[in-house]
Amino acid sequence: MAKQQQPISPMKNFFAGGFGGVCLVFAGHPLDTIKVRLQTQTKPKPGETLAYAGTIDCFKKTLAKEGVKGLYKGMAAPIIGVTPMFAVCFFGFGLGKKLQQKTPDDILTYPQLFAAGMLSGIFTTAIMAPGERIKCLLQIQASTGELKYAGPMDCVKQLYRESGIRGIYKGTALTLMRDVPASGMYFMSYEWLKKFLTPEGKSPNELSVPSVLFAGGMAGICNWAVAIPPDVLKSRFQTAPEGKYPNGFRDVLRELIREEGIGSLYKGFSAVMLRAFPANAACFLGFELAMKFLNWLAPNL
Repeated sequence: MAKQQQPISPMKNFFAGGFGGVCLVFAGHPLDTIKVRLQTQTKPKPGETLAYAGTIDCFKKTLAKEGVKGLYKGMAAPIIGVTPMFAVCFFGFGLGKKLQQKTPDDILTYPQLFAAGMLSGIFTTAIMAPGERIKCLLQIQASTGELKYAGPMDCVKQLYRESGIRGIYKGTALTLMRDVPASGMYFMSYEWLKKFLTPEGKSPNELSVPSVLFAGGMAGICNWAVAIPPDVLKSRFQTAPEGKYPNGFRDVLRELIREEGIGSLYKGFSAVMLRAFPANAACFLGFELAMKFLNWLAPNL
């Protein structure tokens, strides 16, 4: 007799997702700092070299100049932002799954899981867009040497003063273009890998820690493979001076392809992929462990 599956509880997903988010930031933030610095470095003038030759070079220079603390620069904002964001993300996925079930025992198809993941992407963008904009502005000012903002709250105040709520939400359409399809990929590939790695006659909930780490890490890579091009456009757009791109992301895309070719859409690729695996492995492991704990604590919730 197959063990009855635990009914989907969006609320438990919310708390377990938040814990997963904290695990993700600790594992992934150093490479995120490097990713943003590589993506936003400007084209050198004739006779000058690039500030950073690549991922390893950026890592070495940041360590030499700013120590380990430099790699964890701006981490307070993602911890404050990521915990609720992942909570909302996993909540959205739980809700998306629950809405598509006719009975609590329904097993969802992969397109349904993809749709549930896309819903979670819409949920997270509402929280994510302002947080990302602030994070990018703070990370890039450290490398340009011009200190315009004292910290996250000061950044919000100045943006609001300059251009109201629109200034804080600049780049939302790009965040949606990045997160909606990428979240669909993220959750669908995770569920598929979990099923793929489950031995015959066992339940995916009994997966070993290395299997969960592998499935989570690979899901992160699938997520970013879809998300990098819009992410590069978004980093450029959100850190650009006011009025530089009047037609929004179309202008950014045109400029990038004209100046640096189509390959520039995959800028920072190795930094992203290096970070995606450990960060998302840590995230899903945190999520699964928190879920087990919550199911034990409140089995009927």
